Amino acid sequence: MARIAGIDLPKNKRIEIALRYIFGIGPTRAKQIIATTEVSPDVRVKDLSEADVGKLIKAVNAVGKVEGDLRREVTFNIKRLMEIGCYRGMRHRKGLPVRGQRTRTNARTRKGRKKTVGRSKKAV
Repeated sequence: MARIAGIDLPKNKRIEIALRYIFGIGPTRAKQIIATTEVSPDVRVKDLSEADVGKLIKAVNAVGKVEGDLRREVTFNIKRLMEIGCYRGMRHRKGLPVRGQRTRTNARTRKGRKKTVGRSKKAV
């Protein structure tokens, strides 16, 4: 089993897909890493040699912030926005959509489940 950047990659996936399980690596960056290491994108994780895993680890570390460092940076950026009290920070604090989406409808992911108003149980 290959362990890269603190993440156990799934054994039966192609390496091109398995690299995406690392936070901060998407399709484009995964292809760049495979191109620089010259590992076949069709090889499965379980079939990787130790040398290939070593190359991939070096390439992932060289590509920039991934996993823990990147998560920490994102959360600090959100906290900074909330502390300075800007519009985006207020939206984060209230749990509303941040990037200009409509909220009259279609904001259930950010707002949560709808509470019905005026429906209360009557005592029997």
